[in-house]
Amino acid sequence: MFAHTVIGRQLDDMSNKEKVNISHISGSTFTVQDGSLPQGYEAYQSREQILSVENKNSFDQNGGSNGDAAHHHVSHPTSYTDTMLHLFRGNIGSGLLAMGDAFKNGGLLFAPIMTAVLGVICVHAQHILLNCSEEMHRKTKREKPPGFSETVGLVFETGPGRLRPLAGTIRVMVDTFLCVTQLGFCCVYIVFIANNVKLICEYFCLKAEVSIHMIFVIIPILLFCMVRNLKYLTPFSTFANLLMAVGVGVVVYKAAQDLPPVESREYIATWRQLPLYFGTAVYAFEGIGLVLPLKNEMQKPQLFQKPLGVLNVGMVFVGCIFIAVGFLGYLKYGEEVAGSLTLNLPPGQIISIVVQGLIALAMLFTYPLQFYVPIAIMWPGLRKKYAKTYPVAKELGFRALMVMFTFTLAESIPELGLFISLVGAVSSTALALIFPPLIELVATYQRDGYVPLLTALKDIVIIVLGLFIFVTGTYESVASIIRAFKG
Repeated sequence: MFAHTVIGRQLDDMSNKEKVNISHISGSTFTVQDGSLPQGYEAYQSREQILSVENKNSFDQNGGSNGDAAHHHVSHPTSYTDTMLHLFRGNIGSGLLAMGDAFKNGGLLFAPIMTAVLGVICVHAQHILLNCSEEMHRKTKREKPPGFSETVGLVFETGPGRLRPLAGTIRVMVDTFLCVTQLGFCCVYIVFIANNVKLICEYFCLKAEVSIHMIFVIIPILLFCMVRNLKYLTPFSTFANLLMAVGVGVVVYKAAQDLPPVESREYIATWRQLPLYFGTAVYAFEGIGLVLPLKNEMQKPQLFQKPLGVLNVGMVFVGCIFIAVGFLGYLKYGEEVAGSLTLNLPPGQIISIVVQGLIALAMLFTYPLQFYVPIAIMWPGLRKKYAKTYPVAKELGFRALMVMFTFTLAESIPELGLFISLVGAVSSTALALIFPPLIELVATYQRDGYVPLLTALKDIVIIVLGLFIFVTGTYESVASIIRAFKG
């Protein structure tokens, strides 16, 4: 999951069309005209995202947005290498820094094996989504392939008769999970920034509780979130990419120094800790919304899903990085490993202060981009109903209200590691592990008249795993947060 980042900016003045591609932690795509939100569109996410800004011609016949434009309409198609780099940037971020905490809750032996298994399952689910999107594209003869929630809705809409009435509901469910995930990321960012700022201030003998630092952190965040046009946020996100890359590099280097013996760590964690591991691991891997726009932006999109294509090769490297960082982080810091490895940097050292400042600044610049997705989903409907007069002022008020909502949640749950696990368990599991196999079952039955036994067993196992992580991860995250408050 890439906790921040805008990958690129493309401006095309031809035919009065302006396009800004933004890739970061969510994978969402949506359409905006003239720097403002249209009356209706789809926004879909997951952890790193590409946001397309273009004119109303990108809307389909039903009024939905096709922000993840098909490759034959891409103004600046990406190469294999470019797409690989975007995939890395979209999956490596705050989730990576939390992997040490995940391995603490999994164990030095169990966590690497299970992380590899989860990686394979998540990539398989991404292939399922891509295949279903292509099938819906062909079946509905649309100009462009549908996005995440649109694909899920279309599968039910064109599926067996009994399931068709559920199409609207299932689409709303996907958008709801996207909003919950994105707002959860925003809450994590506030806690993350405040914790790092606290350590920096303590270096200069300015001591205060994390909750006090959150108050000061929310002021610049509130100002950034008043920016309604994506193109003005793009330079900040590009800068955030550079800051994050430098910061993560130093953190990993520090974690690899003076390692204790492997025997000093737990090989398998307790059953109570395992749900926390799953929540954090899924949070890190859940970049499913990224794959559709990345594929559709390629010069040769057929190379994205090949055995040695961008998705498989890229995610093998991403998975190896997650395992290496998680292993080193837990081995180095043991039970003291924090929800972000930046918090374990040696106190009182200039290099630690610089890295914490760089990554905190990167998160600060990324917050408004993560925040853009739930606003893009929620505001158009609210504007039709309540903002017929003074629409700009009311949108800014709504933005401020939602920022303060994330601030309130962050103040209520200041435990970074537990918050990440909670977000991963509540919403990331549904997007990454439940919806993809579900739509494969529906689409396969509608196409073939039956579901092969192996396909049915495979999809049911993935769905059950997703439900297990959802239930146990949510329960244990909430229980651990309560225990932390009582302690």
